[in-house]
Amino acid sequence: MLVDLVQTTTRDGLRLDGTYQAPTAPTGAVSVDAFCLVHGTGGNFYSSTLFDAFADRLLQMGCGVLRVNTRGHDGISTAATAKGGRRQGAAYEIVDDCRHDIAAWIAWLAGRAGQRVGLIGHSLGAVKCLYALAQKPDPRVACVIALSPPRLSYEWFCASPQAAAFLVDYHAAQQLVDRGEPGTLLDVKLPLPFVITAGGYVEKYGPDERYNYLRCLRGVSCPMLVTFGSIEVENNMAFRGAPEAIEKLRERSSRIAVTTVAGADHFYTGVRDDLLVQVESWLRASCYKL
Repeated sequence: MLVDLVQTTTRDGLRLDGTYQAPTAPTGAVSVDAFCLVHGTGGNFYSSTLFDAFADRLLQMGCGVLRVNTRGHDGISTAATAKGGRRQGAAYEIVDDCRHDIAAWIAWLAGRAGQRVGLIGHSLGAVKCLYALAQKPDPRVACVIALSPPRLSYEWFCASPQAAAFLVDYHAAQQLVDRGEPGTLLDVKLPLPFVITAGGYVEKYGPDERYNYLRCLRGVSCPMLVTFGSIEVENNMAFRGAPEAIEKLRERSSRIAVTTVAGADHFYTGVRDDLLVQVESWLRASCYKL
């Protein structure tokens, strides 16, 4: 598999890396020139086998594929800037900064492949795509496919069966922030186990609910497909009830579609063909709208 190693620089000065693959020949199967694939918490542009499967299918459909890093790539990483290295990664990122990352990659892809860009995000990457477009719509984005976006909702987490365990982590983070130590790293357990600064945890999962994507959907003007796995919906508080919540929004907006893939976990293990069939079917059916 031959790919081009590519870079972009965000408007706040961070260099980001990725890969681009051009299709052998455009087929016109869908009205999207190329897709940008955005990883989730602690991910990166090269390690997702889920995105491997998507890249193969999209290239077959005649679409270019850009796989990218955001500043939240890997657990802890160092971002290159004109002023030297800056500590980033999932542990240190502020989700709001994804606006700069998404904007930079959209501009890069539109300049390379064409003005009709699609976004595909997985997990937190899906939240980032929806959040960034809700904050600043971009007419070059023809569609968004949000794969398993977690509901980052303090209110929802506090009403879940795992509320007590979530609040242990949240209160520990809040106490550090109150003591003026927001940069202290915490090994948290919910809504997923990872290392994050106290300030980052409060900002990401706090009662302001800045990143509750259910609040963003109405602000996104292009067609959207949101997918979930039946196993994650049943077992994880960040996904429980989400398909039903989106269905209610869908009643008031024809731009939104939602599907749950039977037998799928968060990474769609063993059922990726089913997911790809549903995504491709939606893309082809939505082609005239894009």
